[in-house]
Amino acid sequence: MSSLVVGQNAPLFQSFTSEKTPFSLADFRGKNVLLLFFPVAFTSTCTKELCSMRDSISVYNDLNCKVVGISVDSVFALAKYKEEQKLNFDLVSDFNKEIGELYDLQYPLFSNWMKGITKRSAILIDAEGVMQYVEVLENASEIPDFEKIKVALGNLQASL
Repeated sequence: MSSLVVGQNAPLFQSFTSEKTPFSLADFRGKNVLLLFFPVAFTSTCTKELCSMRDSISVYNDLNCKVVGISVDSVFALAKYKEEQKLNFDLVSDFNKEIGELYDLQYPLFSNWMKGITKRSAILIDAEGVMQYVEVLENASEIPDFEKIKVALGNLQASL
């Protein structure tokens, strides 16, 4: 069970995107950010989830929301995955498994043998860096509730 709580500040982190460019969550203050943690690239459920996001990215853009996918894959694997799936948002590598640990999202064991794999999760962070929506899925075959995320984003826009 994750210790993340709506209303708390989101833990800040730095890493690299699939383009090997530095990524810092702090750089996105003033903008809503949706972090989509996914276990492993090139798997069926992860592909279904991220392609669904790709196909509806304009909705998130219109709601002033930066979408970021995060997995433990290397920047090289994420670059190939992003290219193959034509993903139109940043993929960030948590290869050293520091972000998943910081957010308390790691499975004890994934597929009975992989350590440090991050649970599929959706975390919506507002322009001030406060978590406004947290969904952590224990079952990796489930996908976050994108309709609830859109409602939460719409509520953020309405409160401006």
